[in-house]
Amino acid sequence: HQQYNGYIENEVVPFIKMHTSEGTPIITSGASLGALNAANMCFRRPDLFSGTIAMSGVYDLTSYTDGYYDEDVYFNSPCHYLPNLDDDYNLPRLRRMDHIHILTGSGDYEDPEASKRLSGILSAKGIPHELDIWGGDMSHDWPTWRAMLPYYIDSRF
Repeated sequence: HQQYNGYIENEVVPFIKMHTSEGTPIITSGASLGALNAANMCFRRPDLFSGTIAMSGVYDLTSYTDGYYDEDVYFNSPCHYLPNLDDDYNLPRLRRMDHIHILTGSGDYEDPEASKRLSGILSAKGIPHELDIWGGDMSHDWPTWRAMLPYYIDSRF
């Protein structure tokens, strides 16, 4: 995760800023494991990102590590580090965000409980967000995410 985070922070963000402007807001987005990564980047670096659209994610990294747990897992697992976040730098920035959208379907292979757990943590920390659980016809698959992302971009931005 450290290499991925470094790549996003040190190469992708500067590239976007160079080709747009320093003031251009950047909102992360991803589906499935990409939702974990998108939300994690937003929560870890609210100085760089303005929000996230996280679709069908599981936000506890240990669900992917077969029980392995260390400091790197902790700091890349929002369900682990967010409950302990109490600094004067990141937490106020997260509390000012207008675009934290946690989306999931309820169909096959979806885990709406994972999104509910993250939502509960965000609520407990006073971080505004939107939890949107779509119906049972929305399974853990590309057609669901193709419906979700344009809907949120068109209706929220």
